[in-house]
Amino acid sequence: MKMNEEHKICGEPDSGYLYKIGMFAAMNRVTVKALRFYEEEGILKPAKIDHETGYRYYRLNQIAVLHQIAALKQAGFSLEEIARINKGEDEEAILLKKKADILGKIAELTKQVAVLDGYLAKKKTSLQAPVLIKEVPECTVAYMETRLESYDSLFEKMPQMGELMERAECVCSLPEYCFTNYLESGEKEEDILVEICEAVTECKENEGDLRFKKMPKCQVASVFHKGSYNTLATSYESVLKYVEENGYEIAGAIRESYIDGVWNKEDEKDWLTEIQVPIRKADRNPR
Repeated sequence: MKMNEEHKICGEPDSGYLYKIGMFAAMNRVTVKALRFYEEEGILKPAKIDHETGYRYYRLNQIAVLHQIAALKQAGFSLEEIARINKGEDEEAILLKKKADILGKIAELTKQVAVLDGYLAKKKTSLQAPVLIKEVPECTVAYMETRLESYDSLFEKMPQMGELMERAECVCSLPEYCFTNYLESGEKEEDILVEICEAVTECKENEGDLRFKKMPKCQVASVFHKGSYNTLATSYESVLKYVEENGYEIAGAIRESYIDGVWNKEDEKDWLTEIQVPIRKADRNPR
């Protein structure tokens, strides 16, 4: 994925929603100055510029690009090096050289090595960006707990939930945040217990099977998966391996957040899903 490549807005088809630079910066906890600098360097350009007002606008699935920049910066890459990758220089050669430098200072740079390994793994999987540790803020959600006959039946349940949300007069939060919580551990092909969640502006009265709650902020290991849901297992393998090898343990229900999918992309290779694994530091010396 080219970092300055424009993408269609995720979420509902033809919604066309654009975020002003100030809101986009606040959503991603970066400064407006940083976004303007990324634009000048050619690594993250606005989706639209109003030439009369000078206002910059961004789309929601440009978060994946910002995620990639943040991960590479976390790994010690300079913006110049990121720009060189974006311009088509030998990506693997640049990555491997940086890894060799980091391994020479392994005691203080272990975290950066792990990020690099995740980025290199991206070349062999459907990862849109490497694994990144981040904080997901508290949110209010409308949710429906249900059992799925199979993973495919998830998208039969979502329209039912949408109807209940309309009856409850729910207003979806911005940025959009639609995700599924998998409530039981282990792999299952049928009878899968899930919570289908959508971030909303406030709790409402329960409507049928629709419920409301506040979800606390949490730290997650996050990775973006590009392509069919049938290949999600490869991305799960990458993020769970990262969690285990970097001294973390799973601390809650794993979330799948749907950004682009069957509802707005005809070609499944364009589907974009974020896997979020709640984590905490593992206790290596239990009493």
